Amino acid sequence: MSTKLDKLLTQLLNLHPKYIDLSLTRLLILLKKLDNPHLKMPPTIHIAGTNGKGSTLSYLRHIIMEKNYKVHAYISPHLKSFNERITLSNKKVSKSNLLKNLKYIKKINASNPITFFEITTAAAFYLFSKEKADFLIIETGLGGRLDATNVLKKSLVDIITPIGIDHQDFLGKNIFKITNEKLGIIKKNSNIIIAKQKKLIASHIKKKLKYNKNIKLFYGNKFKIIKKNSNSFTLEFKNKNYTFRKPQLNGDHQIENASTAIATILQLNEIGFNFSKKIINEGIRKTKWPGRLEKGNLQKIPVYLDGAHNIDGAVQLLKYFKLKKNKCWLIFGMLDNKDIVSYLNKIKPITNGIIAINIPGENNCFTTKQIFNTSKKLKIPCIEKKSIELANNYLIETIKPKTILICGSLYLVGKIRNLYL
Repeated sequence: MSTKLDKLLTQLLNLHPKYIDLSLTRLLILLKKLDNPHLKMPPTIHIAGTNGKGSTLSYLRHIIMEKNYKVHAYISPHLKSFNERITLSNKKVSKSNLLKNLKYIKKINASNPITFFEITTAAAFYLFSKEKADFLIIETGLGGRLDATNVLKKSLVDIITPIGIDHQDFLGKNIFKITNEKLGIIKKNSNIIIAKQKKLIASHIKKKLKYNKNIKLFYGNKFKIIKKNSNSFTLEFKNKNYTFRKPQLNGDHQIENASTAIATILQLNEIGFNFSKKIINEGIRKTKWPGRLEKGNLQKIPVYLDGAHNIDGAVQLLKYFKLKKNKCWLIFGMLDNKDIVSYLNKIKPITNGIIAINIPGENNCFTTKQIFNTSKKLKIPCIEKKSIELANNYLIETIKPKTILICGSLYLVGKIRNLYL
């Protein structure tokens, strides 16, 4: 089944050039042929931002499921297998079901030009429309205003997670243009949750939404973290304090992601739902999100796997390992449309050296020579290896590091994660 699904996904990639061409027209035409499944969604939570979208979605999904609601969810990208992207009524869509529906949608599309993300998003909406659920939680793939997920006409809650510089070729060359694109998911009458942002971005968002009549909850105003300790954190929400258990996911940024999810749940309570503190705590406890400071080992050497690929993700890695007073050897690979110089320069203080590898099966990544040359300019020791197995052997036999960090791309983490867990 996996081979048939992979073959079909490859065919879908070839329906349209792989470059991203932001537009909603092609997708809307296809959805109309499918009887507009995107207009038949359950109450929807729509998430845009640069970092933390997937983690925030995962916290929300687990909290909502804890109350025995059925939840559809849509994420991107996947870690290992494409069907991870679509959750149908609390369960990952089966490969056979996904294959059957993708074949049908490919037939309906009739080889008209369409991007891979658009046609797979159409498949997600089509699958969601065929099975009842109480909630849909969906994250944008790229941007917001012209993202394929933004064919949705209404949502219960729109969430903006932390915004940073990413995908400048498509979203704009400065942070204000990027922010405007992310805000494009906000729909009429939705509740708006704005996660913790850098001051400049928060100020810009407030100006952009000044005359917006939606209910708006800004981090630092309507909700904020006021206390953290080893096992719990306290969230102030509309002048009331709530203490919750710390997430199992590593890093202070995960407490912030959890606070965004909890603020969303508490706002749902105010509009008629009833999520108890016990349910919220259980949902937080059960939340797992692979490839985000996920801990494994290589012959008893601690290994951390993190898919962060932009400057803000690098900042979180820097904070985490500085707090642990720990330096790492990196196994590093990155897609060639990312800012490798800024990324490596940011995490240089917690880096003892880099093992440069190609991302297995990925043509659009920096070569080991390019990573080596960048590292040399930044005065970071770097060694090229042709495979992850050779990288691991070199670390075990020659370097013998105290800690290994695998980072630079979620695709890299997904391809090699099983070697450490």
